[in-house]
Amino acid sequence: MIQLPYITLESKGIHLIISNPQINAILRRILLVDLDSADAYLAVVLISLISLCFKQLHAFTRPPPVQRKNLPQRPALQILFKPDEISFSSTVEQQQNGRNHEFMGENGADTTLLDSSASSVPSVVVSDIPPAEDDDLLSQSTRGGSFVTTETSKPKKPIIRPYDLPDSFAPLLSSSQMEIIYDELSTDLLHAMQVEGVVRLRHGRHNIPLDKDSSRPQLVLDIPSGGCKVTAVSAIGSDGFSTEDDLDPFKSTKDRSLPMVKHAGVTLDPPLPLANVAPTLIHFPTLFEDNVVKYTLRRIQIVRYALDMLKSISSFIEKVLWIIESKCQIHLGKISVTPLYRGAEYYGKDKAYREPQWRLSLAFSGHLMLFGWIPIPFVNIVLPTWIIPSPHALLEYLVSSQPLASAKVKREEISFEEITMAVINAVETWDFKVEAVGTPPALGVDLKLPGGITVAVETMHGTDVSGGRPRGGLETSGHGLVESHSNSDTLSSCTMFSENDNSRTRFRRHRTRPVFKQTANTVFDANKLVPWKGSVHIKGKMSNECISVVIPSITFFHSQRSREGGGFGEEKLETSKISISGNIVVCLPDALALQKADLHSNARRKVSSSRLHNLAFDAEKRTVAAILLFPEKNTSSNRRYQNLLKYEYQLDIGEDTTIDAVSLSIGATHPMLKGGTIITTILESMYAYGTVSSRQDSLLDMSEFSRKRNILRHLPAVDFTAGISNFFIPEESMSLSDDGQTKCTPELLGGQILMRVLGGFNKSEKYNEMQHLDSLSSHHYVEEGIKVILDVGIASLALNNKTNVNEFPELDIFEGQKLLSTLSGSIDGTVFLHLRPQNLESFNTGTVSKNIFNPLEAYEIDFTGSKAGLKITEAKAELGHRRLIIPSETTVGLHIVKSVVDMAFDGTTECELNWDFQGSSPILQSTSVGLSPEIASHEDKEQVNLLIYPLRQGRFNLVVSPVGGLTITQAVTTRENKEGLYDWKFFNAIVSPNDESVGHIMKVLHDKRTMNKLLQVVGLINRDLEKLGRYLLKQVWRAKDIFDREGVSGPGHAIPGHKMARLLSLFLCGDANQLDEILPIVRRVVAGDGLDVMKTKDLLRKNLSIYEDYAPEIDRATRWAEVMLGSIEAPKPFEEKLPPLSLDPIFRRLFDDFPSADEIYRTLLEKRHLPLDSSFSAMVSTLAPYMGFPQVEYILQSRPSKDWQTADLRRLRYVYSVKKKVFEISESYGGLSFMPQSFFVSVFVGEATRASLRARGTLRRDDKDSLKPTYSWQTDKISNETALYSLRKSRQASSNESLQRLSPLPEHKGPGLANLLSPAARIASSTNIVKDGNATPRDHSSNTSFRRESKNYFNEVFDVGDSLLGPEDVAILLQAGLTSAMRGSTVVQLNQRMLLDLMASQPRQFSLAVLCEIGSPGGQGNPRGLTSALMALLDLDQSSFKEFHRLNIHKLLESWLPDLKIPRREDYLAGGRWASRSYYDAIYNVAENILEEAKIYTAFKGYVQRVRHNEETDPVPTAKEIEFQQSVDKNSSEDFAQLETAVKSAKMAIEKADLQGQRALNILRECNTIISECEESLLAIELYDASFEACKNVLKLDKLAFHAEWFKRFYRRNYDALMVKSVYVNIIEDTDEVREWMSRRYRATVSKTSALTKGESAESTDDEGPWESLVDFKNPKKHMEQDLIDAVIELLFYDKAEKSSIANDPLVRLLISNPDGNYDFTIVSAMGVITEGKKGVELEPALRRLKERRNIITVRADTGTARSLEYNAVQIQKAVDEAMQLKKPYGILGYSQGCPNALMAESMLLSGPPSQQEKLTSNGCHLACRQLLFSAANGSMHGPATEAKIHRLIVMCESFFKYQQGYCSRAFTSLVLDILTGLMDSAPFQKFVAGGGGTFLHRGSRAFWREAQHLPSIPTCVLRGVLEDHTTPESLEMISNLLTKAAGSNHHDSQVHVYDAVGRPVYTKNRNAKVLECCEMGGAIQRTHHWSPLNEEVKFVSTQKDAEYGTFMCAKDRHVFPWVDVNARFGFIKYEEVTSQSESTTK
Repeated sequence: MIQLPYITLESKGIHLIISNPQINAILRRILLVDLDSADAYLAVVLISLISLCFKQLHAFTRPPPVQRKNLPQRPALQILFKPDEISFSSTVEQQQNGRNHEFMGENGADTTLLDSSASSVPSVVVSDIPPAEDDDLLSQSTRGGSFVTTETSKPKKPIIRPYDLPDSFAPLLSSSQMEIIYDELSTDLLHAMQVEGVVRLRHGRHNIPLDKDSSRPQLVLDIPSGGCKVTAVSAIGSDGFSTEDDLDPFKSTKDRSLPMVKHAGVTLDPPLPLANVAPTLIHFPTLFEDNVVKYTLRRIQIVRYALDMLKSISSFIEKVLWIIESKCQIHLGKISVTPLYRGAEYYGKDKAYREPQWRLSLAFSGHLMLFGWIPIPFVNIVLPTWIIPSPHALLEYLVSSQPLASAKVKREEISFEEITMAVINAVETWDFKVEAVGTPPALGVDLKLPGGITVAVETMHGTDVSGGRPRGGLETSGHGLVESHSNSDTLSSCTMFSENDNSRTRFRRHRTRPVFKQTANTVFDANKLVPWKGSVHIKGKMSNECISVVIPSITFFHSQRSREGGGFGEEKLETSKISISGNIVVCLPDALALQKADLHSNARRKVSSSRLHNLAFDAEKRTVAAILLFPEKNTSSNRRYQNLLKYEYQLDIGEDTTIDAVSLSIGATHPMLKGGTIITTILESMYAYGTVSSRQDSLLDMSEFSRKRNILRHLPAVDFTAGISNFFIPEESMSLSDDGQTKCTPELLGGQILMRVLGGFNKSEKYNEMQHLDSLSSHHYVEEGIKVILDVGIASLALNNKTNVNEFPELDIFEGQKLLSTLSGSIDGTVFLHLRPQNLESFNTGTVSKNIFNPLEAYEIDFTGSKAGLKITEAKAELGHRRLIIPSETTVGLHIVKSVVDMAFDGTTECELNWDFQGSSPILQSTSVGLSPEIASHEDKEQVNLLIYPLRQGRFNLVVSPVGGLTITQAVTTRENKEGLYDWKFFNAIVSPNDESVGHIMKVLHDKRTMNKLLQVVGLINRDLEKLGRYLLKQVWRAKDIFDREGVSGPGHAIPGHKMARLLSLFLCGDANQLDEILPIVRRVVAGDGLDVMKTKDLLRKNLSIYEDYAPEIDRATRWAEVMLGSIEAPKPFEEKLPPLSLDPIFRRLFDDFPSADEIYRTLLEKRHLPLDSSFSAMVSTLAPYMGFPQVEYILQSRPSKDWQTADLRRLRYVYSVKKKVFEISESYGGLSFMPQSFFVSVFVGEATRASLRARGTLRRDDKDSLKPTYSWQTDKISNETALYSLRKSRQASSNESLQRLSPLPEHKGPGLANLLSPAARIASSTNIVKDGNATPRDHSSNTSFRRESKNYFNEVFDVGDSLLGPEDVAILLQAGLTSAMRGSTVVQLNQRMLLDLMASQPRQFSLAVLCEIGSPGGQGNPRGLTSALMALLDLDQSSFKEFHRLNIHKLLESWLPDLKIPRREDYLAGGRWASRSYYDAIYNVAENILEEAKIYTAFKGYVQRVRHNEETDPVPTAKEIEFQQSVDKNSSEDFAQLETAVKSAKMAIEKADLQGQRALNILRECNTIISECEESLLAIELYDASFEACKNVLKLDKLAFHAEWFKRFYRRNYDALMVKSVYVNIIEDTDEVREWMSRRYRATVSKTSALTKGESAESTDDEGPWESLVDFKNPKKHMEQDLIDAVIELLFYDKAEKSSIANDPLVRLLISNPDGNYDFTIVSAMGVITEGKKGVELEPALRRLKERRNIITVRADTGTARSLEYNAVQIQKAVDEAMQLKKPYGILGYSQGCPNALMAESMLLSGPPSQQEKLTSNGCHLACRQLLFSAANGSMHGPATEAKIHRLIVMCESFFKYQQGYCSRAFTSLVLDILTGLMDSAPFQKFVAGGGGTFLHRGSRAFWREAQHLPSIPTCVLRGVLEDHTTPESLEMISNLLTKAAGSNHHDSQVHVYDAVGRPVYTKNRNAKVLECCEMGGAIQRTHHWSPLNEEVKFVSTQKDAEYGTFMCAKDRHVFPWVDVNARFGFIKYEEVTSQSESTTK
C-alpha cells in the first residue's frame, strides 16, 4: 500500500480520500459510489456515447456513389504557335527580370520554362487557362458534373518574356513561341488504369532532402547490399466497377464514375531501413498547411497556445526522439493506400462549408529494430493528417497543383529538384506494366504566321463529318455520322506520267482494311465513342553515366461492336491498333563525341584533346538524369559541354498498326480579312509500319532544347511507311473556302495516299536489306537528311466556286450577277521532299557567310522529281448569259525538274507544264441577256472555239526565280518539242518579254487566222469592241502591206521626210496624191516648229471617213501630237551653291547623337584586338536599317563575332539577311513576269515586319510604367477561342439568316476598340475612336513627328525608330506591291497592309523617308515617280479586308503630313468641286512637298552611309606649286626646292622642244619632206620626249602637279595632237571605213562651203567637182604628210581658234608616237542611255585594236537602258571588281549617260566602306584616269522639255477622260483610271521614266553633284562635239532642232550642249566642283554628233543621206587611243614589265 495526499493505492484498487466532507460527498455522488446500480447506469451512458459516435461518423451508412462522368462533346487539346517575340531594350529586360513574381504561379511556383539567362532562346510558352471561378480549392464546384478544375479562379496569362531576335532570318521556321490550351481536357478522359511495377533500389545511403536546410538531418534510405526490391501496384477506375469492368472499353462512358484511385500499395523487399525519421516527421508538417489545424484547432485559443509552445520546444522534442530512434530503427515494409470518404461539414468560427471528399488513407507496415536485434512489428499504422496529410482520391484533384485533400502544399518550402534527383539516383532498375482505357481528345494546332494569318489543323479519331460544333457556342444539329463507301483497293492506275514510272508499283501495294459503315443519326458525342485500350511494358536501368530504357511493347487498340445486333454482348472486332517497341539509351559523351559537338552557332571553338578528356571523364560532372531534367542555363563554354548528352534510340512501329478512321479539319483565317477556309476530311483505313532510330554519335544539348529549330539537329534515321486507303470530304461537313470575293465548296471522293520516309541509314547497313523490296528503295535511297515520298491519288475532286463580280454595263455585266464555275476531275501525283544539309563549300562561320552549325542556314529542301496530273471531267464557268466550257478528258500536268529552297526561302524552281485538250478547244457560248446558256436552245446560242489548233496541246518549262520571277524556256523532256509560231517563245513573249519578243508578237499580230479567231471571241463579249479591234487590225495589216510594197524594212527607210510623207499619204488615201500637203507638215515637225494643227485636221477631214463621228476625239489626239512633236518652254538651269545635305549646318546638328559613316569605320578599324564598346555596338545595330547593303556587309566582315554584343550581332545579321533579300527584289518586280512574286514576298514581308513590330509587351514611350503591355491585333486573343472555332461559328452564321445579323465584332472585356486595330488603322481612325468614346487616341507626345509644326521643323533630334526594315527596304517592297500584276489579290493587299502598319508603328520621319525613297531612289528627288506611287497608294485595293479594318489612306497620309491636305480623286472628277482642276497636278504638288520635307532624311542617309572625307570649308587640294605661290609664308622654299627645280626643268624642256619643233615645222612646210627624213624633226621629237620625262618627274614629286595651268596646257596639246595622229594613222593604215568617212566628210564640207559661197545648194554640186583633186583620202600616199594633217584638222575640229592653234602646234604636226610596249592598264566602260550593257558593241573595233597593240582589256559594265544613276553605278562597281581581278590600274571610259553613271560609281566607292575605297586608291589596282565622251553629267535640256511635255500630256489626258466620263459607266471609268494609274506606277515607268529619265533633269543632276565627291588626283579628258548640217544624222534632225529651240543655242551634239559636256559640274558650286575643275584637262571641240561612237547599233536608223555624208563612218579609235596614250605619255598609265615573250609578241 502506498499512501499519497488524498489518494491511497492498494493492491485491490484505488481509494480516493478527501479530507473535506463536502467535497467528498459531491465526488461520491458524481462517481456513483453510493448507488447499488451504478454499473448499470454507467453501461447505459457508455452505450449512448458509442451510438452517438457511430451516428456522427456515418458508421452504418454507405458513402454516396461517386458522380458519373459526362465528357465534353468534343474535347480537344489546342496548341498555339505564335511568332517569336522581339526583345525590348536592355533596361526594360532587366526590369522585367527583376519582376519575375508577375510570372509566378499561384503559390509562388515559377511556371516559366526557361531561365532569364537564356534570353537568346525563343520561349516555349505553356498557357493553362482553367475555367474555375473561386480562389479557394475547397469551394470549387463541379461544372456539368464532368469538369472539375483544380486551378485557381483567375486564368493564368500566357507567360510573355522578351527574347531577342532569332540568330538567322528563316521564315520557314518562324512561330517558335508555343501556348498550350487544355481547358477542354480533364482527367475524365482516362477511364481506368492498372499499374504494376518493380523498382530495384541501389545499395547505399541515399539522402532525401525534404528540408531545404542542408545542415539539418534529412531522411535517409539505408539500402542493404543486395538492394531493395520495390513492388508497386495501383488501380484507377470507376466507383463500383470491378477490375474487369474498368478495363472493358465497351462499358458505356456515362456509366462510369469520375476516375479515382481505388487501391494502391508499395511493398519493399527486404524492408527498407529509414534513418532520421523523427526529424523528418517533425519537419514534414512545415511543407504543407493542414486544413484542420488552420481552420479549426488554431481558432481555439488554448490549442493555438499549445501548438505554439510545442513549436518552440520542437528542437528539444526532436533531439529526444532522435535519441530514441537511434535505439530502435524503423524498417518500412509496406505502404497501403485506401480511398476513404469524408462527408461534408462545417468548420471554424464562421461555419465554413467543406464539400464531401474522397481521400486516400496511407497506412504503413514494417517493424522496429530495437537495439539493433529485437524486431517489433507494426501493421497498417496511420499517422495523423497533420503529420502526413491525405491526398485526394479523385484523379482530377490528385494531378492538380494541390493534390492534398487535408492540406495545401507550400511549394516554396519544397526543393523539387533535389528531391527528384535524390529519388532517381537511388533507382537502379525498373520494370513497369500499365493497362489503361481512355478516350483520346482531338488535337488542334494553330500556327500563327508572321503576317497575322492563322493556319489551323485539328485531328481526332473517329468520323466527325460536321467538322465539329463550335465549342461553347452554337449547336450543330442535324448532322451526324454518315455512311462511308470507302474501299481499300489500290490507287487509280490512270496517270499522266506513264513513262519511266516503274517505281510507282511499290506504292500500289495497299492492304485491305475492314471498313465500317456508320449511320447518320446522332450528333458527334465523345461520350458515345468506344474508348481506346492500351498496354505499356517498359523497363530499364540507370546509373550516373547512362540511362537505358527497353520498351518490349506499347500497344493501343480500339474495337467496335459488331453491327449484327447493337447490344453490348455481341462480338467485338478490333479495328484500330498501334504497336510500338524499341529501346532508348542516353549517356554522357566521350571525348570523341565531344569533338563533333557544335556548341556555338556563330563561332566554332577548338578544344584540346586533353581538355576534352577532362570534360568527358570529370568526376564532378552532373548525372544524366540531372542534365535531362534540370539542365544548366549558363551558356559558358564549360557549362555548355556539361549539358551535352549522347543518345541512341530505335523505335519499331509494328506492321499491324492501323487506324480505322480519323477526322481532319484544316482552316485558315485572318482577323482583318473577310472570309476564311475550313475543310473537314475523313481519313479511313490508315496504316503504318517502319523503324525510326537515332543517327550515329547523336548529341543533345539540353541548353538549346527549347529551340524548335534545333529539331533539325536531331533528324532520325528512318525507314517508315504509312498509307491512307480512302479519304474524302463528307457532304455534311460544310467545307468552304472564302476569301471575301470567291466562295469555293470542295468535293472530294476516293482519295488514297501512300507515304514513304527514308534517310539516315548507312548504305552498308540498309542497302542489302532493301534490295528484296523493289527498285523504289534503292532508287530513292538517301543517307543525309530525310526524304519523304508521297504518292497521292484522288478519284474525284470538284471545286464549285461562286465569285462576286463588279457591275460593268458595257460588257453586259450587271449588279448582282456572280461568276459560277465548276471544276471536277481526278488527280494523280507524287511528291518528293528531301530535307538535307546544304552542300557548303567550307566550314565557314563568319558573320556574313552561311553558318553550317546553325540549322536555319545549314539545311535545304529539295522537291526535284515531284509531279502531278489533273484529268478534267467537267469544267465550266458561267456569268450571266455567257458560259465557258472546257473539253472533258483534258489533261494538265506539272513536273518539277529541279527545285531546291533553303530555310530563308531562297532557291530556284524549274518545272515543266504540259496540257492536252485532246484535239478539242474550250468553247465560249453566249445567249441573249437574261437567258442562261444552260437552258437556252441551240438556236438561241452563239459559240466559238477559243483556241486554234496549235494551242490545244503543248508543253514548256517554267523557271521561277528566288524572288518569284517567271521565265519560260524549252521543255526538257524527251518528247518532241513544238516549234513554230506558238511554241514556248510565244508564251515567254507574253509572260517575260525579251529582245526577241517584240518580233514574235508582231508575227502573231500579222497571223490573220489567229487574229480572226480572237475577234470572234471578242465579238461574243462586246460587238463594239470587236468592231474597234477589227478596224485597228485592218489598219495594222494595211500598214504592213504598204511597207512591204514600198520596201520599208526598217526605220531608216522611213526617216527621210519625203519618204515619210509618201507613206503617210498611202496610208491615208491609198495613193500619193496628198504628198504635197503632207510634206510641209513633216518638214515643219522636223524643223522643231511643231505640228501644224489646222492643216493636219484638214488633211484628216478629207481622208478619214470616221472624222465627223469622232471629231472631238480626233481634235484632242491632234493636240496631243502637237505637244509631243513641238517645242515647249522648260525651266533653264541656273548656278547655285549646294553643299552636301549632311554637311549643311541646318541638318548636321540634328545628328550629333549618331556616329557618322566615317566614325563607324574608324572605330571598327581601331583597336582590333579589343571587343567593341557595348554602346557603340548597340548604336551600329540600331543604325543598320538605314545603311546600305554593302555597308552592313562590310561592318559584319570587319570584326569577328566575339567582338560584338550578342543581341547587337543578331540584329545586324538579321538586318543583313533582310537587306540581301530586298536587294534581290529591288530590280525584279512588277508585271506578268513576276506574277507569283507576291506569294514569295508575303512570307518574307510577314517575317520581316513581324520582327520589327512589337507584337506583345510593346512599350508605350509615354507611359511611366515601362512594363505596361498593349494589346495587338496580330497576337492577342480577345477570347479563348481557336481559329477553327471562329471559322465554324462564321460558317454556321453564314448558313443561318438570323445569325448573319450578328455583329462582326466580338463583344469582349478588356482592350478598347482601338486595340482591335492595326497600327495604321489606329492612326487613320483616331478621330473616330475619340468620338465613339471607346478608346483614347494614341499618344504621340514622344513621337516627334506628330507634334512637330513647320516653325520647329529643325529643332528636334532625328528619330530612327526601331524597325529592322530600313526606309529604302520598305519603299522597295511597297513599290513591288503597287506594281504587282496581282495587286488586287488578297496576298498583295495583306503585304501592303503589313508594310503600312510597320510605317505607322515608327516615327513620322520614317514614313516620310519611305515616301522619299519611292520618289527619289538614291536621293535624286524626282516627284514624277512619287506622284504615280501616291496615286496608286491612295487607290489601294482593300476589298479583301473587313469594312471595319479598311484604312482611310488619305487620313493616314495626312497624319504623316500634318501641314498638307491630300487631294481626293472624286473631288476632281466630273461633278466634283474641283472638276476644273487637275488631280494629277494636285498630287504632284504633294509629292514635291514631301520631297522637300524629307530632306532631313536625305541628309541623315548621307550622314550614315557616305564617308565625307572633307568639310566644305577645307581647302581644295591642288598642285604644291600653286599652294606655294598662294602661301603668305615663303620660308618653306627649302622643302619646295626639289619640286621647284623639277618644275623649272619641265617648263624649260617644253620651251626648248617647242622652239625646235617650230623650226622643224617650217622646214617641213618649205621642203615638203616627211618627218622621218627631217633631222630637225627627229631632234624636236627627242626634245619632246625629254619634256615628257621631265613632266613625269614632276608628277613623281607631286601627284597633283597636273593641276597647274602650264601642265594642263601642255597635257591638252598632247591630247589634241594624239587625236590628230589617231585619225591620221587610221587613214594611212586604212582602218575600218575611215578613208571613206574622210572622203565623204570632205566632199560634204566643200559642197557646203561652195554652196555658201556661190549661193547654190549642196545638192546641185557636181559629184566630180574640182575639190576632188585637192585631198584624196582614198589614196593618202599621193599627198604629203602635212597636207593630210591640215585636212584632218580642218575636218575634225569645230572651233576656228582651236583649229588655228592646233594647226600651228609643232607637237601636232610631228605625229609623235609613244614607245612600243604593253600598258599596265584596264578600261572599265560605261556606255550611253540606250545600251545593251555587257553585250554591247560600242567602240568594239577600237577596243579590240587597243587590246592587240597595248594588251589593254576592256571590261564592259552591264548598265541598263534608261536606268537610274544608282542602278548603273552599282553595275559599274561590279565591272570594277572584275577589272581588279586583273591586278592592274584601270580607267573609266564613259559615254553620254555613262559619264554620270561612272562618276556616280566613283563617288559611291569613295564614300563607301574602306574596302570600297581601296578599289580606287590601292597601289596595285587603282583608278588612273577618266575619259568622258559627250558627257551628260550636267543634264540636257531634252530632260526638262520632255518632262514638261509628259506633265502636260497627262493633264490633257485627264481632261479628256473627264469629258468622256459622261458617256461611260462608273465601272468603265474606274477601270480606265485603274489602268492609267497602273501604267504610271508600273515597274517600267518607275525604272525608266521616273528613274532613268530623271537623270536628264537638272534637278537630278543637281542632286547628284550636291552629294558627289571625287578623287583630286585623277586627270579627266573630255570629247565634245557640235553638229552641222552635213554632220547631223537624219534621224537626229528633229531632236537636234528641238534642243536648239529649248537651249537657245545650236552649239550642241543633238543631245548635250557643248558647254555642258565637260568633266565638272557647271551649275552646282561646291568643294567637289572645284576638285573636278582642277582635274579637268579639256579637249578641243569636234565637228561630230552625239552618236559618233556608234556604228552597228544605229544601222537600223541609217538613211541614204547618212550614207552619202558618211555620218556614221567616223573614226572610232579617236574616242579611246588619244586618251590612253596621253595618260601613258605623262606616266598616269605605266608600262608592263618587259619580258622576252612580250617583246616578241609586240614585234
